[in-house]
Amino acid sequence: MASRNNNSGYSRERKVISVYIHATGSNVQIFDHNFQPVKTDGKPGIEQSICLHCTGAGGNGNAGCREMHVEAMQESARRGKPHTYRCELGMMFWVSPIFREGKFSDALRGSGYLIDDVDNSTFAEKCNGTISAEEFTRRVTDFPSGDAEKVQSLAEMLQLCAESLSTGSENYHEVLRLRSDQQASLSALIEQLKEKYPEGSPLPGYPLDKERQLLASLQQGDKKETEKLLNELLAILVFSNPDNFRNIQFRALELAILFSRTGVNSNSSIATENKARYLKQIQDAKSIEEITGTLHNVMETISGQITSFQGIPHALAMRKAENFIKENLTRKLNLREIAKVAGLSAPYFSTIFKEEMGENLSRYINRLRVEKASRMLLETDVSLSEISSVCCFQDQSWFSKIFKSFTGISPGKYRNQGGNLSTM
Repeated sequence: MASRNNNSGYSRERKVISVYIHATGSNVQIFDHNFQPVKTDGKPGIEQSICLHCTGAGGNGNAGCREMHVEAMQESARRGKPHTYRCELGMMFWVSPIFREGKFSDALRGSGYLIDDVDNSTFAEKCNGTISAEEFTRRVTDFPSGDAEKVQSLAEMLQLCAESLSTGSENYHEVLRLRSDQQASLSALIEQLKEKYPEGSPLPGYPLDKERQLLASLQQGDKKETEKLLNELLAILVFSNPDNFRNIQFRALELAILFSRTGVNSNSSIATENKARYLKQIQDAKSIEEITGTLHNVMETISGQITSFQGIPHALAMRKAENFIKENLTRKLNLREIAKVAGLSAPYFSTIFKEEMGENLSRYINRLRVEKASRMLLETDVSLSEISSVCCFQDQSWFSKIFKSFTGISPGKYRNQGGNLSTM
């Protein structure tokens, strides 16, 4: 991924964090995809005020602290969630990831609070004489104290900012959070198995009875019970094969095939294509997390098909979705909330939307926004930047790009030509 110019490539990020800083009183630093800080024009932050003089982390100040911050950003990017942490001085930090086209792009890191229970007498010891103890203590105590609840609220607000800056995959943060929750549930079940089968005990075999219960639950459309049984089966599978990833992979392939046979219209071209894609994802997987994530996706897709065919007509579902989208064009929309309005699971809604509407959801939403922008260009004197904002494009540059992809000309030329799409 190419780096953006620090002076001109982060204008939108700077605008967002400026609002956040003024609203919260905390400080925000941007980090690029290599975890390098990006120069901003905000007020002096912790690095300038304190960290340059702190020798507590790793004995040399910056090296140990940088490792701490990088690990926090990596954890946040892996889970798609805000991550809060503190340094040796008791300074509180919170980070949130930005994704572009499904890949980690940047991170926002908030700071500016001390944890309530910090002993102020330890501050001066960390500066090692680089500045006076009085000055060091003054700089540290300039930062207000904040309890865990306040810092968590600030972290969640920063996460909303990060999500607004992400592009290309509107629900990618949510996908990562769901995957993280799945892994947490799986880990908890494995810990229970460790207690039930102490070291040296015979390992449990493959749970065929639980597999049958799982398939029966899936056929009945009981999504909650299906998720529970799938996690229990996967926990046994992983626990019983601690050093045999290939066996886990093989069993996962079998499960994916069994799931696909359970689905409605399992022999259709779409179902065949989906099955092939899921099987390849499992075959190419390099970790348990990837395998379990794919199996949950297969299960959710099949569950959505079965639930939808238990009495929700597609025409009605599409009409509900269309009305909801048209009523909410001026704000950011995501697949999951639209699918919920339609009464379908997200994966299945995505599939039938493209089949019945002739285009994918993202293109459909962009087309409606371009149509709205076209009317505003001809019927009002509103500026291009305001139209871009009203129609919920991420910025004017993106607005121009999307508008031109549908019309063949830029918004400005469209207005000047009175809606005539000829470029002559």
